[in-house]
Amino acid sequence: MIRAEQLYPPLENKVAAANDGACSTPPVQSLRDSVTVAVQQYLEQLDGQLSTDVYQMVLAEIEAPLLKEIMAYTRNNQTKASIMLGLNRGTLRKKLKQYDLISTKD
Repeated sequence: MIRAEQLYPPLENKVAAANDGACSTPPVQSLRDSVTVAVQQYLEQLDGQLSTDVYQMVLAEIEAPLLKEIMAYTRNNQTKASIMLGLNRGTLRKKLKQYDLISTKD
């Protein structure tokens, strides 16, 4: 059985490759670093106030664009997308519907 890592290299490999080139474009920030910066900015905006359900909010903010981009990358092939994401195809469909990324008229 072919594992997803064999079909699609991890994101870190692409980031490292992008940073190694002699291009004039700025270096690509890792996903981890991007999330760290975004969470720090969010917490700064709270200005000492408490917030609730931050974990779910962050997951929703990340999950929706992740699903959208993976679906575009796989040309809306749910089987390929589920392999890339490491999700059961049924779970993927549920999440796509949750974020209005596919029609619920199936």
